[in-house]
Amino acid sequence: MGIGVSIILIAVGAVLAFAVHASTSGFNIHTVGWILLAVGALGILLSLIFWSSWGGVGGRREETVIHDRY
Repeated sequence: MGIGVSIILIAVGAVLAFAVHASTSGFNIHTVGWILLAVGALGILLSLIFWSSWGGVGGRREETVIHDRY
């Protein structure tokens, strides 16, 4: 799950938790919203942790130097 998906989950969760004023029996929409907010926040945190360890595009380069000894 990338940062984009996590942001979408946070947005959908915030809408369900704060903006929807509907009531159903046996299914709490606000709880689902809070769960989506938490999963999105956890996804962003994990994406940032693993992205920093990956190095990204053009990250670490290894250069081998060969010295000739005569």
